[in-house]
Amino acid sequence: MLTVNENREFDALALGEILLRLSAPSNERIVRGDTFEKCAGGAELNVVSGISMMGLRTGIISKVPQNDIGTYVKNHLRFCGVSDDCLIFDESRDARLGIYFYENGAYPRKSSVVYDRRNSSINTISMDDIPESTFSSTKLFHTCGITLALSPQTRDVTEECIKKFKEQGALISFDVNYRANLWDEATAKEYIERILPYVDILFVSEETSRRTFGKTGTIKEIMKSYTEDFNIKIVATTERIVISPKKHTFGSTIYNAVEDKFYEEAPYQNIEVIDRIGSGDAYVSGVLYGLLAYDDCQKALEIGNAASAVKNTIPGDLPSTDLKEIQKIISSHQNIGPQSEMNR
Repeated sequence: MLTVNENREFDALALGEILLRLSAPSNERIVRGDTFEKCAGGAELNVVSGISMMGLRTGIISKVPQNDIGTYVKNHLRFCGVSDDCLIFDESRDARLGIYFYENGAYPRKSSVVYDRRNSSINTISMDDIPESTFSSTKLFHTCGITLALSPQTRDVTEECIKKFKEQGALISFDVNYRANLWDEATAKEYIERILPYVDILFVSEETSRRTFGKTGTIKEIMKSYTEDFNIKIVATTERIVISPKKHTFGSTIYNAVEDKFYEEAPYQNIEVIDRIGSGDAYVSGVLYGLLAYDDCQKALEIGNAASAVKNTIPGDLPSTDLKEIQKIISSHQNIGPQSEMNR
C-alpha cells in the first residue's frame, strides 16, 4: 500500500516550532491568577512524541535557544523518547523560545490562548543548519501548515525539506492545521497547494477544505478530490462535536486512493475533556504509527481515534499513552455490552 524504505535510522522525523506552554492552573483565569504551570509542546513535537511512545523511533528538527530553557526542551524530548539529534541550538544574543499562555474553559466560557512567539529562534532556521545526511535518515517526514505560516524563512525551509526528503524516498505527511492568527486563507491556499504534489498522507478538516480550499460536495467527495488533484495516497479527516468544553464526541474518516476505499468506525462519544490541546496531533500520531507499523488504514484509523480520545483526558500538549493502553481502549470501544472493571 505504502512503500517504506526499511533501512533508515528513524521511523519518523518532523520539522516544526517547539513552544513553551504556560497554563493557568485548574480553571483559573490568565487575567487573575498568579502562577503558571510550564510544559513543552508544539504540533509536530506532539506528533512524533505520540509515535515514539507507541514504540517507533522518532526525532524532530527544530531550533531552540542555547540556554536553560533550551536545555529544558531537550530534556523534555528525551523524556518522551524523541531524539534530539536534529535539534539546533541558537547561540545568538536574541535567541528565544516562543511561548503561549493557556486558559482552560468551562461551559459557557471557552478555553483561550494568548501567543507570545514573534521572533522566536525557529524563524532563523536555514537549510545550512540541517546536515545533508538527515534527508536519507527517515522512513517518513511530517510537518504542518503552522510551520509554513510562521515566517517566509520557515516557509522556504519547509518547502525545501519536503522536496529533499521526498527525493531520498521518505513518505511525506502533512497536516494543514490552518491557524487564522498566523495567515489568511488565500495565502495559506497558495503556499499549501505548492507542496501538496509532494505529499503522500494528508490531514485536513472539513471546515478548512470548504473555507480555505473552496471545496464543495460531500466530505467523502472532498477527500477524494485531493487524491485526484494532487496524487495524494491517503487523506484523513476528523470530526469533533463539542457538546461543552468538558465533553466532546470524536471520530474520523480515512480515504485510501490506491484501494479507492473509505475507512470509518463509530465515534468516541462523551469524552471527558481535561485538556483538548494536542488531541488533533495525537490523532495524527496514531494514524502515522498505524501506517508505519502495520500499513493498514483500518488499524491506523482505530489507533488514531483512540489516541486522540485519550489525549483529551491528559493535561499538557504532549500525549502520555503507550500502545498497550491504546489497544485496551480500542478493545473497550469496539466491545458491545457491559465492560469489566476487574482488569486492574
